Amino acid sequence: MSVQGVAPAQGTKKLDLQKLLAPAVLVGLYAFFAIFGNNFFSSYTLKTILESAYYTGLMSFGITFVIITGGIDLSIGTNMMCSAIIGGVAFSMWGWPLWLALCLVPLVGLAFGFINGVLVAKAKLPPFIATLGMMLVTQGFGSIVSRVQTQRYPTIGTAKEWFKTVFYRTGNFPTGALYLLAAFIIAAFVLNKTRFGRYVYAIGSNEEATRLSGVRVDKYKTLAYMVCGLFAGIGGILYAATYTTAIPGTGNGLETYAIAAVIIGGTSMAGGSGTMVGTLIGIFIMAVLKSGLASLGLQAHWQTFFTGVVVIGAVLMDNVRVRAAQKVKVES
Repeated sequence: MSVQGVAPAQGTKKLDLQKLLAPAVLVGLYAFFAIFGNNFFSSYTLKTILESAYYTGLMSFGITFVIITGGIDLSIGTNMMCSAIIGGVAFSMWGWPLWLALCLVPLVGLAFGFINGVLVAKAKLPPFIATLGMMLVTQGFGSIVSRVQTQRYPTIGTAKEWFKTVFYRTGNFPTGALYLLAAFIIAAFVLNKTRFGRYVYAIGSNEEATRLSGVRVDKYKTLAYMVCGLFAGIGGILYAATYTTAIPGTGNGLETYAIAAVIIGGTSMAGGSGTMVGTLIGIFIMAVLKSGLASLGLQAHWQTFFTGVVVIGAVLMDNVRVRAAQKVKVES
C-alpha cells in the first residue's frame, strides 16, 4: 500500500524538478559567461542577446505548436528567408510601397505553412519528409523570384529609415523586443486558452483517440502548420530589420536553433506536452550561448560545434523526460 501510494508522488516530483532544469541552465550559463567571458556582463551584451532572439524567437513560438502535435517543420528557416526575400522583391523590383511589401511577408510564410499542413494532414506524408521537401522548395523559390539577387531593406539614414526604428532599434532601445513579447503573449494565449490549443495537445497525446472523439484532426494539424508558417513570416520581417539584407539560397540551418530552443524549453518531440514559457526560456538559452561563446573568443565554427552539442543534449533530455513520464503512468 505504501509503495503504491508513494511511487507516483515521487515520479511527479521528478517531473516537477525537470521543469526547473531549463531556468537553472539559463541562469548557470549567464553566470558562467559573466565570470569567464570578456565583457559579457554588460548592457551591450544584454542588448545583443535580446536582438539575436528576435527572429529565432518567432520561429520557436510557431514550431512549438507543430512539435506539440507530434510533428516537425524543417522548412521554417528557409520559409522565413524566402518570405523576407519576396517582400524585398515586392519593394525594390515591383515598386510596392514598403508597408504593403511588409504585409506580404507573413502571408508568404502562412501560404507555405498551409502547404506543409496539407501535405502532412491530408496527403499523409511523414512530417520530416514533407517539410524537408518544402525546405528545398522555399530555398529555390526565393532564388527564382529574386533572380538570385540579394534583397536590401531600408537602413538608418535613408528615406524610409522608420523600418529599422520600428522593427529593430530606436536609439539604444531594442524595439524588436516588444514584438517578441507580443508574439509570446499571443502564442501563449492561443495555446492555453483556446479550443485550437486544447486540440493541439490532444492530437499530440493521442491522435486516434482525438479523432474518435469527433475532432477534425486534419483541420487542426493543418492549422498548426499554418500558425508555424505565419510566425516564420513575421520572423522574416524582424530578420530583415536586423540584418537589412535577405540573401537567396540561405536560411537552412536556422531551423536547428528554433527546434533546439523548443526542446530545451521542455516541449517533447513525442508530442502532447510543452509550454510557451519553456520555449521562451529555451530561446534565451540559445541566445546566451551564442553571445557567450563569442565573448570567450571562440570562432564561428566552434560556436556551430557547441550549438550542435546542445541540440544533441536537448534531444537526450527529451528522451529522459518521455521515459520518466511513461514510468509515472505505469506506476500510477
